[in-house]
Amino acid sequence: MESRVLHPKVAAFQPEWDLEHIRMAFFKCTRWQVEETLDPTNCPFHYFCDSIYPGNYPPAVDVLVLLLATTSYLTTLVIMLIDISRKGRPCLSQSKRLLLPSGPVSLPLILLALAKGSRINILYPLSCVAPAIFLLIQISALAFDIGADKDPRYAFLEASTISGILHASVYLDSIILPYYTGIDALASSTFSGECVSCVCRTEVLVAGGRLILYRGLSVTTFCVAGALCLRIICRLSEHNKGKLLSINTLLESLAWILITKDCIYLVAKSPQEQSLLQAAAFGGILVLICLHGLKIFCARITQWHR
Repeated sequence: MESRVLHPKVAAFQPEWDLEHIRMAFFKCTRWQVEETLDPTNCPFHYFCDSIYPGNYPPAVDVLVLLLATTSYLTTLVIMLIDISRKGRPCLSQSKRLLLPSGPVSLPLILLALAKGSRINILYPLSCVAPAIFLLIQISALAFDIGADKDPRYAFLEASTISGILHASVYLDSIILPYYTGIDALASSTFSGECVSCVCRTEVLVAGGRLILYRGLSVTTFCVAGALCLRIICRLSEHNKGKLLSINTLLESLAWILITKDCIYLVAKSPQEQSLLQAAAFGGILVLICLHGLKIFCARITQWHR
């Protein structure tokens, strides 16, 4: 996909144009402007980038965000392995939950990184791995459940997690939509030659493009948020608890299926930019999904032998 993106149908590509300059002009564009065309047959829609994101943060910020994401992932991985080794017995204390990506310590830092993610672009573009970070938040929120019945602190913690996930989805879209739009503009257009970002298209350029359909604010996100809301209701409610638990189990299972689908889709469709970093990020997410499946399987085996 990378060669296709950086070398589109080049009707008027100028050799002196720097590919990195083109990449920045397309992938960081916040507003595409359509203008009248004098050739409605060959160039029915003529677009150019009217505005781009401001400059990038220093490389140190990229390193700090990468360390935060790596630490959050390793924390989730270790706690999940401990959880599996204890064969269904609770192992997640409130202090451990604070360290999870969906916890009250890491989640605000991740939200800050996503909110400023368009300017994290020196050592690696955050747009490449931001979806994996968002999937990590969703997984850590679903995989671990701790708290006493009718404990208001539990309800407050879950509610803050739900709010954080919804905010993260909006921040994620602010990063990936310009990126995906730029990919579509490069791969499905021809350069007109009038400027670096001037392209001719045969169809309208839509926000987010049509090549990669993944979005942060999606059915998956609302399914995860709904499952977490039902957890709170199940803990605090005294009526129809059995029915609520059954609905919650089904909703959580659906959320896991959708998360798996999103991860596989991103592996297949994401552009091969920073391919090693993307392979590590999404490979790590698939490992967590498999471990959760193993945890459920072990729990079922334990129940059958009782």
